Parts: sequence; C-alpha cells; structure tokens
Amino acid sequence: MKRITLLGATGSIGLRTLELVSSFSEEFSVAGLAARGSNVELIADLCRKYAPRAVAVLNGAAVDRLARLLPPPRPELLSGPQGLVALARDLEADIVVSALVGGAGLLPTMAAIEAGRIVALANKETLVMAGSLMTAAARRHGVPLLPVDSEHSAVFQCLVGHNKGDLHRILLTASGGPFRELPKEQFARVTVEDALRHPTWKMGAKITIDSATLMNKGLEIIEARWLFDLKPDQVQVLVHPQSIVHSMVEYIDGSVIAQLGVADMGVPILYALTYPERRPTPAARLDLTRIGQLTFFEPDTERFPCLRLARAALECGGSAPVVLNAANEMAVAAFLDRKIGFTRIPELIERVLAEVPVGELRSIEECVAIDADARRRVQRSVDTLAGGK
Repeated sequence: MKRITLLGATGSIGLRTLELVSSFSEEFSVAGLAARGSNVELIADLCRKYAPRAVAVLNGAAVDRLARLLPPPRPELLSGPQGLVALARDLEADIVVSALVGGAGLLPTMAAIEAGRIVALANKETLVMAGSLMTAAARRHGVPLLPVDSEHSAVFQCLVGHNKGDLHRILLTASGGPFRELPKEQFARVTVEDALRHPTWKMGAKITIDSATLMNKGLEIIEARWLFDLKPDQVQVLVHPQSIVHSMVEYIDGSVIAQLGVADMGVPILYALTYPERRPTPAARLDLTRIGQLTFFEPDTERFPCLRLARAALECGGSAPVVLNAANEMAVAAFLDRKIGFTRIPELIERVLAEVPVGELRSIEECVAIDADARRRVQRSVDTLAGGK
C-alpha cells in the first residue's frame, strides 16, 4: 500500500486526490495532510475520515482550533512553514503530492526531494521559482518528479517509450480562459466574478484568475522547460477551446503525438500515483463524434501580456522567474480583494520585473529572499493604487 503525504489537502487537487484514495482504498493510505488553514472544519473532517499520522497547517493560529475539533487520540499537529517542511521531510511516505498553491509549496517540496521521496507535482510555482535548484536536487537524490498538471502529464505520457533526443518541441494547449474572444478595450471592465467563470475547469480562485490572464500558461512554459529539460524555444502554446487535447509532443521526424481526454483532473492525478501503471476508472470517456470539431489558435500576447512576460522571464533566467511569480501572486490576490482592476495585474508584474535586478539563483534561501522583496514591492504599488481610488 502506498502511503501518501498530501500538501494542499483542502484545495481542488487535494480533495480530488483524496477522492481517489477513497476509491482505491486497497492501494493508498494517507500518511500526512497539509493545508493553509483557512478551513479548519474541513481539515478536521479529513482527519476523521483518513486518519493521517500528522497534519501541518500553515496558519499557526488555526492549530489551536484544529486541536479543539479533534479530541485525543489525534494526529501530530504541526504549524507554520517549518511545520510543512517537517511533514514533507520527516514523515515516512512513499509519495508526496505537492498541491499547495503558490510559493508556499517551495520549501516543503524541496524538503520532500531532499528526503528522497517521490514527488507528484501539482504546484507549478516551485519549478517556476527554483527550477534549476529543484531539478538538480531531484537528480542528486534520485527522486522522480511526476507531473500532475493536465498539460504536463500529457507531455509526460507522450514521451513514455520514446527517445528524448528525438524530441523537437512540445505544444502546451490552453483553453483561452473566459476572455478568449473579449475585445481588449473591454478588459478594464472585467470583474472578479467574470474572471472566475472558467469555461472548462473547476479550480481554485488563484489558478482560475491565472487562466483568465493566461499567466497560468506562462507559468506552465517555465515549468515545462525544467520538468522536461528543454530550451525555452522548444515550448510552444496553442489555444484550444475544447480542452480535449491536453498537450502534444512533436518529434524530429515531424510526427506529433497527442494525449486526449475529457477534462477530469482525476486522470493525471491517478497516473502520477500509480506510475508506471494505469488503473481502470469510471471517468467519462471521450466521444469524438459528439465533440465534432477540435480547433487551435495562436495565443494573442497583445491582449494577454502575462504570457509574454512569463516567456521574457524564462529567457532572462536567473532570478527573473522568482520575481515574476511573486509579483503575479500579489497582483492576483489584490485583484481578488478588489483593490486593483484586472488590467493592473500585468502592469504590476511588468513594473516589478523592470525594477528588480536579475541575478544568478544560487540557493533556496536566496530564492526566498528575492520572493519576499518582490512581494514587498508589489504591495507598495497596490497600496498606492488603492489609496488613489
């Protein structure tokens, strides 16, 4: 039986993972759970249902509430960033599912790698922020990084059984988000509610906004560069509104292999948990005769500048992707809090990228420091904009 430590247990990926644990209870058990701590009651319910040995909550104030909801015998309760690191590093587990949203997943994911644990990676920000450091550590410790993002899982599946030296490029598909056809002049009137209406996927708020700006695809370009050891120009993006082709790999002879399926995150999650094997599931089956037509378009970086900014940060290298990610997280949070408008998101990111000098990224500690500095810069800009309203 595989023991799973789940980072980000209360998010959409985390809850879907736990559904699969329940469906395959003879194969998986929960060793540990981690969450930010915004929904203590849900964490308590998950503890009662899955009986983890330990639970880590990023919000230290939530631990006391959790303890009150879980009378003894209860799991070991850990708190704060170091609690998440300890859970990923010290708790015996066969696989760590990294599904925390944003930079919060950086340190515990690295801790899992350094402890020699297999990592199922749903937290793209870790490779965006520290791709060179993460992949070097994974090679050093012999740890596989198994992608959970649907696009990267698709690429991973298209590479199985093929010589990586024969790869020409990969084609990441994007739904285009809710504003794929919205004229640029209307973007300034976009509301939070508008941006949260994704046409295909049901996801958390942050990733849904990233999909609306196409920053999600920009982050995925950077993630793919490190995950598959590619040159930046070997990662291309196609807008594919039907979300049936999850991504494609083109080989040097012109052959293109694609992974298709209905939009169900359970498929890539389960593949990562059972790799290199597959399991039968009751998931809906793809019926191409009902779909009828698959369409593809070039992304419009004029209307969606976040995609351009992400590629520029990747090509710049060093600390630039750290700044990009931090600025985006802060800008998206400010938009969700209704402190800034939708079009301010790329403006703030571009401003901070221009302000912060790019340097070599030598350690995780340096990565954390650059991240914190970029966040402070964006917060000052947000405060100025909010004060001017």
